[in-house]
Amino acid sequence: MTNYFWSGLLPAWRVNVTIVLCLFVMSRYRGPRLRITRRLGDLPGLTRKAAKRSHPPGQHGQARRKRSEYAIRLEEKQKLRFNYGISERQLVRYVKKARAQEGSTGTNLLKLLENRLDNVCFRLGFGPTVPGARQLVNHGHVTVNGKVLDIASYQCKHGDVVAIRERKGSKTLAEANLEFPGLANVPPHLELDKPKMSAKITGKCEREWVALEINELLVVEYYSRKV
Repeated sequence: MTNYFWSGLLPAWRVNVTIVLCLFVMSRYRGPRLRITRRLGDLPGLTRKAAKRSHPPGQHGQARRKRSEYAIRLEEKQKLRFNYGISERQLVRYVKKARAQEGSTGTNLLKLLENRLDNVCFRLGFGPTVPGARQLVNHGHVTVNGKVLDIASYQCKHGDVVAIRERKGSKTLAEANLEFPGLANVPPHLELDKPKMSAKITGKCEREWVALEINELLVVEYYSRKV
């Protein structure tokens, strides 16, 4: 009786564990950030800190290994994921959307990610990193066209005005971040009015103003057989 009970319960348990593991893998990364930059290189949107060690993490991090073409494409894809702080499922949706637009799929993909509200706040200096800017948005410190918007994935459009909410707490947070921005230069498609802590979106980010060193064509190739 006992054996029959456990034999019937075990498959369901395995299925549930599999689902939980899948959700964990697909979710946003919240672990050590320097461990990621040691493996993938400089990711300005993820962290402002620099790793003391240059080799990848792990027991065999210093060993010279020949990477396969798949591994190279995978690393480029992971750079996008971790720099912009998105899940695998979100990135797949962005790839599909970029593919449906006219022009280069890779360039379209970068423009879509750059125009996310959390990334726009990061590029303006309102947040020190993309995760920091996302927290600012999620906590209701940011307005779009005069209305509070707490959706970090919102796609900023031409003519949108992104600003810090007219509250003392919101202004204090933004002022502290603006003193030491994560990136020195604001891209030309964002017209920043620093005293008013607001900016107008005048277009989409041009490829040369993307701060991340990445080969977007390899990312498109990675998903060519998966999406």
